Amino acid sequence: MKNRVVELFNIRFPLIQAGMIWCSGWKLASSVSNAGGLGIIGSGSMYPDVLDKQIIKCKKATPKPFAVNIPMLYPDIEKHIETIIKHKVPVVFTSAGNPKTWTDFLKREGIIVVHVVSSVKFALKAQEAGVDAIVAEGFEAGGHNGRDETTTMCLIPRVAKEINIPLIAAGGIGTGRAMLAAMNLGADGVQIGSRFVASHESSAHESFKQLVIGANEGDTLLTLKELTPVRMLKNEFFRSIERAYEKNASSEELKQILGRGRAKKGMFEGDLEQGELEIGQVASLINEIKPAAEIVSEILKEYELARAEQASVKFTFS
Repeated sequence: MKNRVVELFNIRFPLIQAGMIWCSGWKLASSVSNAGGLGIIGSGSMYPDVLDKQIIKCKKATPKPFAVNIPMLYPDIEKHIETIIKHKVPVVFTSAGNPKTWTDFLKREGIIVVHVVSSVKFALKAQEAGVDAIVAEGFEAGGHNGRDETTTMCLIPRVAKEINIPLIAAGGIGTGRAMLAAMNLGADGVQIGSRFVASHESSAHESFKQLVIGANEGDTLLTLKELTPVRMLKNEFFRSIERAYEKNASSEELKQILGRGRAKKGMFEGDLEQGELEIGQVASLINEIKPAAEIVSEILKEYELARAEQASVKFTFS
């Protein structure tokens, strides 16, 4: 399968695993890369020394390209950048911030830079900043999200029309048919997060994985738009936020409810009531925990089957 994303990253398939905090360590990243996609280490939840060890283990586990995702708001970002350069990581995905800050610096080090956006406006800014590719992430996605609530179905064709660099679709994609739909809308590849949370190699807590595969339609919601929008499963923590909204809580009061370490408490430590359980709407389609390589294979087989079915359909216009 050859296209701009495959050629840019030197991978077999245009399938990228998202760099999710507390869920995307070296085991998951190396497994996806070994299966022909691009695995990503999610560094947003890691201290600098932890990222250093994760990259070393990932390089030992796979000879294939892999990436590191860095949220631009990470407080020790300079140390993460130093670690990435030291280990010659070939690809960096940046998110949650201004791509101009580090893009030129990283590219001078020979690193491919990809930036995650949620709107056409920010896609154009990222292209102007010189990134090599863009991830356009729709409202369906888990975790931190765009305030505009633009769905993947609407976002991808708009961004594809406006930019001239490779485009990766994200948000609500967890099957081969969804991958084909994204490609039909103008994407060169897809980034998948939630489906890989429910993998054996994911560093998410087993209790969280079980909750994900039991999720139904409507079990997630985007909230906390006053702070930073986040999609999560409904639990007691989520209900405490709802109660605060009913009382017209201020942003400061919402910050106090959120506190610190909620995502770690929920996704990594398995506190299903008081933790922040970030996952996408596609969770309702996930019903089994599988090896990452099997997930990649399953998605690609369904993609090829759907593409063949699509090619066989003939329309007559009169």
